[in-house]
Amino acid sequence: MGNNGPVTRPASARAPRLDQVCAAAVEVARDAITEVEPTDIGDHLQAVAEGDRVVTHYFECRMAGYRGWRWAVTVTRVPRSRHVTICETVLLPGPDALLAPGWLPWQERLKPGDLGPGDLLPTPADDERLAPGYLLSDDPAVEETAWELGLGRARVLSREGRAETAQRWYDGDHGPDAAISTAAPAAARCGTCGFYLPLAGALRLAFGACGNFYAPDDGRVVSADHGCGAHSETLVETPETPVEELPTVYDDSAVEAMTVSRAPGSVEASEPAEPYGHP
Repeated sequence: MGNNGPVTRPASARAPRLDQVCAAAVEVARDAITEVEPTDIGDHLQAVAEGDRVVTHYFECRMAGYRGWRWAVTVTRVPRSRHVTICETVLLPGPDALLAPGWLPWQERLKPGDLGPGDLLPTPADDERLAPGYLLSDDPAVEETAWELGLGRARVLSREGRAETAQRWYDGDHGPDAAISTAAPAAARCGTCGFYLPLAGALRLAFGACGNFYAPDDGRVVSADHGCGAHSETLVETPETPVEELPTVYDDSAVEAMTVSRAPGSVEASEPAEPYGHP
């Protein structure tokens, strides 16, 4: 085989050359924007070559709410002709344009708390957080609730669903990093509280429900290492207050004078008499 390099030279990616006739048709391009008032069209920004004898003119957009957007008008001409024609006009966002957020499916737009009274939130049939209640699994925690079809639950939480739920609860307002938990005493953890009701199943070791009427988390699921100041073992020690003794007050007006006689034989008869019968 011979050298066929000169025959099969690769085609170079040549950038299109800016056609001067099309580039000079600024006013022709401006007049092609008929969708808005002339005051909504600003200064000419640039002319970009799109191909041979094809040029796009960009104009500033001054419409309210379209900051950073640009009017784009594409013009062209046939070979050996100086007559420029319009291909299309369109409003395009510029590099610093104010754009709306990207579209998301409704399942991804929902946030906790969006569901209100009367709202319905259908669950997709292929939701990875759920598994059929009759499906055998290699996860013992799933097996505890797997055969519940007779109880009316067609689907139960899958391993992915439980892991996602546990992580969300742990990182939320009822986990160990919540403000009320970090401010509580180090020993006041829910797992050692008498009001702590552990969950059943695989989440039993990590989560439970608070049953303290006075606690801010009453009726909510909390992590075992969550805490608050209403721990059952938070006892108030009452210091012993000494009783102040008041001075004895005697009321002489209430004392009745009485005469005491001597008992017979308590003293010698020769001794002088004593008022209380003592020698």
